[in-house]
Amino acid sequence: MTAEAAFEEINEAKANLDYIYDEPDPRNYFGELGKLDYAIPDLAKPIFQKLISHLRYRKNGTIHVLDLGCSYGINAAMLKYDLSMSDLYHHWGNEALLGATAEEVAAHNREFMRDLDEPADIEMVGIDLAASATAFAKDAGLLDEDIVINLETDPLPEVAKEKLAPIDLVTSTGCVGYVTEKSFDRLLPAVTQGQAPWMGNFVLRLFPFEPIAKSLSEWGYVTEKLEGQTFPQRHFSSTEEQEQVLEQLCERGIDPAGQESEGSLLAEFYLSRPAEDVARCPIEQLLSA
Repeated sequence: MTAEAAFEEINEAKANLDYIYDEPDPRNYFGELGKLDYAIPDLAKPIFQKLISHLRYRKNGTIHVLDLGCSYGINAAMLKYDLSMSDLYHHWGNEALLGATAEEVAAHNREFMRDLDEPADIEMVGIDLAASATAFAKDAGLLDEDIVINLETDPLPEVAKEKLAPIDLVTSTGCVGYVTEKSFDRLLPAVTQGQAPWMGNFVLRLFPFEPIAKSLSEWGYVTEKLEGQTFPQRHFSSTEEQEQVLEQLCERGIDPAGQESEGSLLAEFYLSRPAEDVARCPIEQLLSA
């Protein structure tokens, strides 16, 4: 079985929430995911912030971040504006937005963004196939550039390659499993035009990261997993979803006892960097500094 086919089979165990990912604004996104205590961006934020801090030592000026599966720019809101999921749940759960028109929603969000502190010296590029979601994120000022593409099926256009040349850090908090090594194979020639960026991926324990790590190794990357830590992504949406996920984990030889058996999908963190960077400072040392 190919990695792509394996990922498709594993994805069948998860609840299908596609209907919330590509609407004109994120009201339903936060409404539905709030019910499931979707929290992975909050947990990823301090790790990404540490990586950005380290990257500033090797580069003067703006740090360029590429967020894979960016949707409505959630990770951008975390990193550029120091927001939390609680902030965003509160903002998008405001009763004033119930039944609001598109114009009223846009005005409400502009007012919210105006009241925020000045953004960090970070430029965010987002890749996603959800055109409405990325358009919202760019219009809101969360993304500086958006690239709407399915890298599993389509090559990067030349204009996208230009946007990706300065990237210092590639992030993801849940898209691995929907994307395979095919996406990374199409991405790598563009993001390694200059200095090879670091790549931080939060990956559900359901999905093997080895095929992607193997592709990255062919470009000189070494991948480390942050051992001994898991990160809750969200609660299971139903008993059926939990049972199917536990079954898939057991089939992969992963013991869910005391982990997913407690009620949440769990992710692990993988950091891929050029070999010389890993030799200089292993992941545990890097993230404890």
